[in-house]
Amino acid sequence: MGRGKIAIRRIDNTTSRQVTFSKRRNGLLKKARELSILCDAEVGVIVFSCTGKLYDFASSSMQSVLERYKQLRGEGYQLRNPASEIKHCQREVESLRQQLQHLQEHHRQLMGEQLSGLSIKDLHNLENQLEQSLKSIRANKEVIFSADVKELNLKGNVMHQENIELHKKISLFLQENNALRKKV
Repeated sequence: MGRGKIAIRRIDNTTSRQVTFSKRRNGLLKKARELSILCDAEVGVIVFSCTGKLYDFASSSMQSVLERYKQLRGEGYQLRNPASEIKHCQREVESLRQQLQHLQEHHRQLMGEQLSGLSIKDLHNLENQLEQSLKSIRANKEVIFSADVKELNLKGNVMHQENIELHKKISLFLQENNALRKKV
């Protein structure tokens, strides 16, 4: 059984309105996220609730999406000519610079530098990221160590067998040497 059509008008019941807002907002943000991933599109969604609460999603950063929107809107969103293509490339370069700066800042934080401006929640998230990284590193180290131990055990067994063979040869040479001494 399919869903019936509803009249698109303001919902009078505040509870129903809030439930509908919450469900549709989540659906809208989910679709925006999927669109950005599936189509490699730069997406920005801003929603204000009736209480004034802000909900947003940006595939890169909201600031870069808004700057790009303002610039393209100012250009009248026309077909690109070489000059507008250059402007677009410059904006992309600036966006990539900001992303690089953000990644470098995140890297410094992971290295334990520049932590003074972080909130407790940010520090907790950073700690969780580091703990997950440590677990992954330890697991990889364990795999490498166990492979090295197996390889060294195999080499040790081969050397032990070679040692036994060499002892047999030495015993044989000593017996032959003793036999030759007796003859002389």
